[in-house]
Amino acid sequence: MNAKTRQRRPAFDREAGVAIAQALFHERGYDAVSLADLTHAMDIKPPSFYAAYGSKAELFERTMLRYAQENALPLAELLAPDRPPAEALPALLLAAAEQYGRDSVLRGCMITEGMRADDPAARRMAENLASGGLQAIRAYLDQVHPQDAESLTDYVSVTLRGLSASACNGMPYERLTQVARTAGRFIAHELEADEPTTAS
Repeated sequence: MNAKTRQRRPAFDREAGVAIAQALFHERGYDAVSLADLTHAMDIKPPSFYAAYGSKAELFERTMLRYAQENALPLAELLAPDRPPAEALPALLLAAAEQYGRDSVLRGCMITEGMRADDPAARRMAENLASGGLQAIRAYLDQVHPQDAESLTDYVSVTLRGLSASACNGMPYERLTQVARTAGRFIAHELEADEPTTAS
């Protein structure tokens, strides 16, 4: 085949490459995905990879941003100021569990799991992205239940991380959502116990 008849290689689609990398990072975790894995999956050479994305960590940040756009929990709806925390926080945990366990391969929260990365740059990127959600939870609780805002935010944060990790470790969807419901009932019970009683 001569140069005139040889077909030109299609131009590399950078956004398609981000989607490919997102699936790899989500399924395996940042540390388990090598540059060779990425270039093989995208069918490009390392120089093209660096030209397109800068570095593996920078690409990871782009994939997390894409993941957040596609999968962010509707916090403004779940944590509406007129919604009592005994209802809102259990609903948040259940929505997270349903999201983390609904896919048989891409399980857990990609950003939450990114905070476990060995690479400091990747871990810091994930922490920065995750902080927005935690700040939203804390802001809601500062408004509706300020006396326990810090401890409740910590409890919800730890529970969300545990749900994500359990999903990644293969906990079935039914058990994962049941854990979220149990944690939600505990929160509701504690909040109801804090409510002042009125004398009859």
